[in-house]
Amino acid sequence: MTERTLGLGYRASGADLPFGNPERAHGVAMEGYFWRITDPAAERTVIALIGVQTDHTGRWALAGLGASDGSWHQAIIPTAEARRAGLGARAAGPGASFVGTDERVVVALGDDARLDVRLEGLTRWPGGRPFGGSSWFQMIPGLNQYWHPWLLGGRATGTLTVGERRWDLVDAHVYGEKNWGRAGFPESWWWGQAHGFPEADACVAFAGGDVHAGPLRTTVTGLVLRLPDGRVLRLGNPVTSPVRAEVGDEHWHLEGHSRGWSVSVKSAAPLSDAHVLPVPLVGQRRAVPGAIEHLSGRLSVRVSHCGHPVWSSESSLAGLEHGGLDRAAALAASRRAA
Repeated sequence: MTERTLGLGYRASGADLPFGNPERAHGVAMEGYFWRITDPAAERTVIALIGVQTDHTGRWALAGLGASDGSWHQAIIPTAEARRAGLGARAAGPGASFVGTDERVVVALGDDARLDVRLEGLTRWPGGRPFGGSSWFQMIPGLNQYWHPWLLGGRATGTLTVGERRWDLVDAHVYGEKNWGRAGFPESWWWGQAHGFPEADACVAFAGGDVHAGPLRTTVTGLVLRLPDGRVLRLGNPVTSPVRAEVGDEHWHLEGHSRGWSVSVKSAAPLSDAHVLPVPLVGQRRAVPGAIEHLSGRLSVRVSHCGHPVWSSESSLAGLEHGGLDRAAALAASRRAA
């Protein structure tokens, strides 16, 4: 067996070596891509997502498009692929298509759900770092879930059409991330992201949940901040930079510490305003309610170093998520009953 074959087999487990490129597809059961657009001037947000599943039925996608006006559209698309040479995924089928890369996102989930934006001036994950958003966990083969916020800022320009409404997006903030794993989504997870601070270049993102591979099982939260001066902090290593998370359906409180840095994130949003987003079921070519998602929550952040304040700010356009099949299914059922 050649060294190249060994390397390909290692990546196919979902893992990446230090200084690897998590943006490229790994070939695991689920490769997920997510773009979030924040337009502070108009006080609105847009999300576009695609999950490419590879299972015994072939390769297919769950795609979705949502906006902070309450709209949400989704589709199961029968033919899909994730890029192995770079960041991106595409899918096409009767009445629905999705193409997303680091340059453009084009979504058509029917005549009344369309997005076409170009991405420019991108602030990517900092180069020269050995690990991505999952930190050293990225080296462990066979995890159920990995996470990498590859895009911490940039400009999105284009149009969103939902029903009879059309939004023109001009130099809106854009964020992008990738998540992947051998078994779809974990049993429980939490997530958040915010632009829309008075400091336009600032960004906050976090993701946490149950992580396991074989006998290894733990709960971990990764927290990433791009400070207004351009510095990028990543906390969440259980020993060296632990992040404590207290999460519910309407609140997300995180406290993290690392080498003199202290970060506090407090977020809230009313359950009545939440979307219920689907998650794909690998091997079944269908989706079920899986996540309670707020598209415009409130998030405040405080950062200090060695006891000295560095940055504090607030956004009212944060994306906030609490995931779990039972929780999301119960909320979806209660809304149908109402």
